[in-house]
Amino acid sequence: MFYMEGKNIAQGSFQEVLIEDGFYVLKIQNDTLETQHVVRDIDSSYIQFHFCLKGQAKFIFNEGRYNLEVSEENSLLLYNTQIDLPMNLELEPNSWLVSVVMTIRKFHSLFSREADYIPFLSADNKDKKYYAQEGVNPGIAVVLSQMMNYNLHPSIKELYIKGKVYELISLYFNKSDDADVEQCPFLVDEDNVRRIRKAKEIIISRMAEPPTLTELSEEIGLSLKKLKEGFKQIYGDSVFSFLFDYKMEYARKMLETGKHNVNEVGLRVGYSTASHFISAFKKKYGTTPKKYLMALANN
Repeated sequence: MFYMEGKNIAQGSFQEVLIEDGFYVLKIQNDTLETQHVVRDIDSSYIQFHFCLKGQAKFIFNEGRYNLEVSEENSLLLYNTQIDLPMNLELEPNSWLVSVVMTIRKFHSLFSREADYIPFLSADNKDKKYYAQEGVNPGIAVVLSQMMNYNLHPSIKELYIKGKVYELISLYFNKSDDADVEQCPFLVDEDNVRRIRKAKEIIISRMAEPPTLTELSEEIGLSLKKLKEGFKQIYGDSVFSFLFDYKMEYARKMLETGKHNVNEVGLRVGYSTASHFISAFKKKYGTTPKKYLMALANN
């Protein structure tokens, strides 16, 4: 059973893509000015991954007695073999959510050769509940954006989503020991985390002319070493690799509006010449901006 209250076809949408039996993706967009209520049956044989791309989502359990909130750029993993966890979702205005739902049997098969690597697959945990909330790193953010914003022929849509969802799950579990809070006292320090997040905001706001790493470290009040280490631990990438991904995604979205030419987009994201921007875009997406726009026009 599925329903979405107050659904407006022009401003809110729900799409379910079946990957294979017992494995599907939900794409939910609420571009209205009202909170949307989404309900779907999901029984205890499934594991759920929810990713909030923007806005705010609230998952309600036990007839409203308990809830978990997922904010922008954060994720929620739900796993409980003892009770059903149906989706009872309140999605705030201007919010987007991507959910991956698969049977636990299917999920185990993905990691069957290295089950010990995933803590909640162990024999000790197989009959227990497991909830996890964490931030979305830039790599995952790019894949989520691609899943929401692709322009492809309908005949290959499911194949594309299937490839992206496997990539998404791989990136979700690609955690180094360094990023474990228990192993890394740096992340326990909330002040350091706040400074690193400020660094992210600074480079995004000045992406056309970003500060050097030394200037950035001085501005946020952290040593260069702590800036480098902390940024990678929190966002999963170096400062400038993160910024590159962000700039390319920003540029791609600008191009898709059809309101800006290649030169304008390149300048907006910090490339003084069109050739440098074209080269960077091709490095990221495997095609030139012009060919990318031509492909959009043909779909």
